Amino acid sequence: MKPAPAGPSRSVAALPENRRHALYEQLKQSIYLGDLEPGRYLVESTLAAMYEVSRTPVREALLRLEQDGLVVRDSGGLTVRDHSPDEILDLYEVRILLEREAGRAAAGRRTTHDLLTLRKAAKHYEVVDVDNPRGMVETNREFHKAVWRCTHQLALLDLLERLDLHLGRIPNTTLTYPNRREATIEQHRAIVRAIEARDQERAGDLCAQHFSDARDIRLAQWEDED
Repeated sequence: MKPAPAGPSRSVAALPENRRHALYEQLKQSIYLGDLEPGRYLVESTLAAMYEVSRTPVREALLRLEQDGLVVRDSGGLTVRDHSPDEILDLYEVRILLEREAGRAAAGRRTTHDLLTLRKAAKHYEVVDVDNPRGMVETNREFHKAVWRCTHQLALLDLLERLDLHLGRIPNTTLTYPNRREATIEQHRAIVRAIEARDQERAGDLCAQHFSDARDIRLAQWEDED
């Protein structure tokens, strides 16, 4: 009996659903962290070789990223999306509204286990090396995701995740701005105390103020660049 012809080593049929999802998450994380920078063309064959898969799962992942708004299509193909300053400010305004709601919901719905996770996330940010901007960004994000999970509202968490992906890709994190680290530590601690006390109004106000400050710092950074 003749052996069956060998196909691609990792075709879409051979690649399990969880592996295809992992590829999508890898590409999304590369965009978020700036490894795939805004304006970069995303070539299926190049990405397939990079991740050692066939082009079909890459095409599927790129389609999902296009639906997320992280990549855009033009006459030359797909590129990592770049945002104008006006778009970024709009994203901040929506983020502030949603973070206020997240703080309120977290204070009202948190569990004892949620508080343990939240305190742990706050501590991770406090001890991260100040000379490690990426580490600061990642531990800050860990803290806010912990707040979101306290809400036990999947729809709200999904919306915040999407906004975070867009805002997190902006170069020059606000966390390295003078005195921002110290202020962030105090704000995180205050948010934890308000959620622990089930003070919904204060938790909401603190979360909104935290991102209002981030927006104002972003504006100051742009002014410094001019």
